[in-house]
Amino acid sequence: MIVAGTGHRPPKLGGYGDEVRTALSNLAVAYLTKEQPKTAISGMALGWDEAVATAAVELGIPYIAAVPFEGHDSRWPPESRRRLAWLLSKASEIHVVSDIPGNRAMQQRNEWMVDRAHKMCALWDGSWGGTFNCLQYAKKVSRPVDNLWPRWTNDLSTLLV
Repeated sequence: MIVAGTGHRPPKLGGYGDEVRTALSNLAVAYLTKEQPKTAISGMALGWDEAVATAAVELGIPYIAAVPFEGHDSRWPPESRRRLAWLLSKASEIHVVSDIPGNRAMQQRNEWMVDRAHKMCALWDGSWGGTFNCLQYAKKVSRPVDNLWPRWTNDLSTLLV
């Protein structure tokens, strides 16, 4: 089974701090441990995508880095770019989806992931945006989705105490 992750970026997940990043990775580890996929796919964005890739590395699950376009991280802070480079070095495969930068490449990346996955693991709060678009496409092609948002809001509430 192949599981692909789709979800929000740090601003919708509690921020960019180490505590949030660790909690996201722990959630992804718990999910992947339960599901036992043969392969994972990460869209390599900050936030949930990064957590899925990190969890795959931690668990020794091969993962495909689905990069929307070369340089998609060009505006990221140096520390985030270093983490991306490390995650890319651990990927079993890197697939760059588009030669043309922009939002269309992000959606093409999402569709590429959905088309290759047996199941989607989402971290989605119900809002509009890229995650919504990805999940709409998953629904259109009848791909099952596990949305971990309720569990995440519970985990996040313990972090903010």
